[in-house]
Amino acid sequence: MRILAVSGSLRPESTVTTLMHAALGLLPPGSEATVHTALTALPYFDPGVDPDDAPASVRAWRGPVAAADAVLIASPEYAHGMPGVLKNALEWLVGSGELVGKPVALLTASPHPAGGDRARAWLTETLTVMSAALVPEASLGVGMVRSRLGPDGALTDPATAAALRGAWAAVERAVRTAPADR
Repeated sequence: MRILAVSGSLRPESTVTTLMHAALGLLPPGSEATVHTALTALPYFDPGVDPDDAPASVRAWRGPVAAADAVLIASPEYAHGMPGVLKNALEWLVGSGELVGKPVALLTASPHPAGGDRARAWLTETLTVMSAALVPEASLGVGMVRSRLGPDGALTDPATAAALRGAWAAVERAVRTAPADR
């Protein structure tokens, strides 16, 4: 199973990005992950740009999304929603359709108990409109995130680790049962 992971946080030391890396460390055996880190290279979305004439940075984003068996989107919550850079990246995929029918896992995190629920709701709405195959069992919010990670970025909370392993099992099932023509 090939996973493309992307964080909506631009801060290198962000807790949501740290949590995303910890989650990738729990992938099932035989799985591989690629982390896309170039969201800032994307220009502002322009619906007038033909998908076949997209800038190189957009093609460099679309290619790994298309090649992945599934996508993990990790996001903090900013102003009760997803960060603008993540929304911009998703908009570049609307017309070209790389997420149509593709299994997608969502991971939000927050220092507050709600775990980024509003950002996850906004992501769910956006990805549903884009016809992504959201995996409900792999849509997780982690509240009080700093208390669940050690100073080295490792998960210290067994319940969070178990939830992430369960999420990966659900993604693996979704990949196995996804239509071959997606």
